[in-house]
Amino acid sequence: MNFLIKVAVNAVALWVAAWLLPGISFGDGKFGSKFATVLLVALVFGVVNAVVKPIAKFLSFPFIILTLGLFTFIVNAFMLQLTEWIADPLGLSFTINHFFWDAVLGAIVITIVSMILGWVLPDGDDD
Repeated sequence: MNFLIKVAVNAVALWVAAWLLPGISFGDGKFGSKFATVLLVALVFGVVNAVVKPIAKFLSFPFIILTLGLFTFIVNAFMLQLTEWIADPLGLSFTINHFFWDAVLGAIVITIVSMILGWVLPDGDDD
């Protein structure tokens, strides 16, 4: 159940980022196909964050310390860009136009939305 909540939070955060930023999109299509695309991209994003992000944060640790944590947004933007690269061969219509402006701003939006939803939704650790 906790995994499904995290996928749903990722889906909402990705949708908000695509809604706010014109450089991030889920393609054109009907609501049902776009909804399925958002959920599948959120699933890919969750897997990328679970597998690749710890390695990327470990390797970029000196930069994270040097920038007092701000480099974490670049790592998150890289995770978002990696999600786009994986989504393309899977046939998912998820695009990011430019790394710096769109992916970095998208990472900031996704972080803020995920943080707010994390406060509101239960995470299952309260037992």
